[in-house]
Amino acid sequence: MPRTVLILISFLIASCTVVAEEQPEPTLEEMAGQMLIIGFRGMEVSETDWIAQDIEKRNIGGVILFDYDVPTSTPARNIKSPKQLKALITQLKSYTDIPLIVSIDQEGGRVNRLKERFGFPKTVSHQYLGNIDNTDSTRYFATTMAKTLSDLGVNVNFAPVIDVNINTDNPVIGKLERSFSSKSAAVIRHASILIDEHRNNGVIASVKHFPGHGSAWNDSHYGMADVSETWQETELDPYRYFIQNNKVEMIMSAHIFNENWDTEHPATLSKKVMTTMLREELGFTGVLVSDDMQMGAVADYYGLEQAIVLAINAGVDILVFANNSVYDTEITSKAIDIILKNVENGTIPQSRIEEAYERIIKLKKTLSL
Repeated sequence: MPRTVLILISFLIASCTVVAEEQPEPTLEEMAGQMLIIGFRGMEVSETDWIAQDIEKRNIGGVILFDYDVPTSTPARNIKSPKQLKALITQLKSYTDIPLIVSIDQEGGRVNRLKERFGFPKTVSHQYLGNIDNTDSTRYFATTMAKTLSDLGVNVNFAPVIDVNINTDNPVIGKLERSFSSKSAAVIRHASILIDEHRNNGVIASVKHFPGHGSAWNDSHYGMADVSETWQETELDPYRYFIQNNKVEMIMSAHIFNENWDTEHPATLSKKVMTTMLREELGFTGVLVSDDMQMGAVADYYGLEQAIVLAINAGVDILVFANNSVYDTEITSKAIDIILKNVENGTIPQSRIEEAYERIIKLKKTLSL
């Protein structure tokens, strides 16, 4: 073999070695950080703020934005105007080289963080769109919403709600007009448009609340919602459709209890629901994100450590701590310490952390910085 070819091969091998050295494998702590989405207070942030430190030093996977601070009963949270919010999101993203999930609950109607009084476009509820049942109207509002989020830098929207409106008196779904319809086909028809328009504008639509919150009689924000006698198989239809047609990359769990699924734990903490039902039976391979882990349906019945361990072992990839029912600036370090401790003692398999991390990073490769 000619000497010049040997030199070239040696150079290429050396170059590959350098590249490999520049991209070290993530530590267990770094992987655990990516499994967290955290809420915080502030219309702007600086490098010394705890949320900036959590992004930069603790490698959290994302943040969640709110317009209202529940613990203090004031609107002084994260959102004041389009210009302010875009600057805040730019600041947050500057603290990491890994794409940061910037998430929001922007459903429209009653669950609407980007309100008209702040200078954002008008929204309408899912129920409004389902009632008029005009796909052009749905597409108009979906496109406007998705473009607004994309322009701001929000890249994950915890919407649309694909709960089927089984119980119209449900205080957290039906009463708030968050469901498109009592018919799963109509839910699929309108939710598909929202998902498509989000995708067209570079925003991930995270559908919710698996495996269906529409038949509940009480609000899982404030206690356990038992659907053992009310849940119907049709509530799985939208999930089955979107999974089979590769239309959803992220699904949010529901903190609902059904003794027919699991006699001990609510869905978010149940391996029978999160893994057996969602992944094995329905075939979902994307990122599974919890509803807020500080909601009453979890926090009132489980300690922080037990809830984290159960959720991760159930198959949840990302844990949301909205910090908007209680406010804990140490929640990131607490959660990471719990994960590391339980991997070390064998309660959480390390393979479960690695699996979640791989799914998260695969999803993030579709995001822009």
